[in-house]
Amino acid sequence: MKNYHSVSPITGKPTGIRDYDYDKESISIYFTSGSRYTYTYDSCGADHVEAMKALADSQDGLNTYTTKHKPPYASKS
Repeated sequence: MKNYHSVSPITGKPTGIRDYDYDKESISIYFTSGSRYTYTYDSCGADHVEAMKALADSQDGLNTYTTKHKPPYASKS
């Protein structure tokens, strides 16, 4: 699991994402609320998963992406 340290450029406050982890065909995003959403190639497509991986690694825009695009998740816990 990798920490996500993004701060909103608009508000200067931390985003709602705490950590993330991914493998070849999925990404799990851990929110500060305690929820974990897992997105897979099967649930939302490779384009969404790969975009979220790139945003996670760049530490910028991941929460905005999930809010704007609302990709279907494979699981929530």
